[in-house]
Amino acid sequence: MIEVEQRDFHCPGYYIRAASKRFEAEGAATLRRRVFVEEQGIFRTHDRDDIDMIATHLVALSTYAHEADQVVGTVRIHEEAPGLWWGTRLAVDSDFRAVGRLGAELIRLAVCSANARGCDRFLAHVQLQNVTLFKRLHWQPLEEVTIHGTPHMRMEAELAHYPPCADPVSGWYHRPRIREPRR
Repeated sequence: MIEVEQRDFHCPGYYIRAASKRFEAEGAATLRRRVFVEEQGIFRTHDRDDIDMIATHLVALSTYAHEADQVVGTVRIHEEAPGLWWGTRLAVDSDFRAVGRLGAELIRLAVCSANARGCDRFLAHVQLQNVTLFKRLHWQPLEEVTIHGTPHMRMEAELAHYPPCADPVSGWYHRPRIREPRR
């Protein structure tokens, strides 16, 4: 039997950026509805609110031949008061949750974008099953709260771990690494 050397396999990548095209904005809204209405049942018909009108919407886009193909993750950010920013409605498509770091990359772009816009404090209400992820990403738990009948943890990002990103529309390209199994 021939032993094959283990090497990294590069799967298709993902663009992580601010939504700037109509299909990105519509894809983010559709994904949020699927996750928060249909899958989790947090909202009855839609999750849209007044914040959508003032928020910056960020997306994770799958690629096909290096071209953006579909919205597979989203989060929105907004400034509630001078220097106080919030990240809300983080969602990753259920078919893409196994793809490494899509949620984490959206969180990173959210905080880095706000940091470039004068953020002094960045907060989020995090569903309890996601608190461990946020702690690994340098967030501190502040207080458990119930929002829309669902338990959440109010958390705060440690801004020193998030360098400013002045151009979230350009964002970045994320290529997860997957190891090939040994043969």
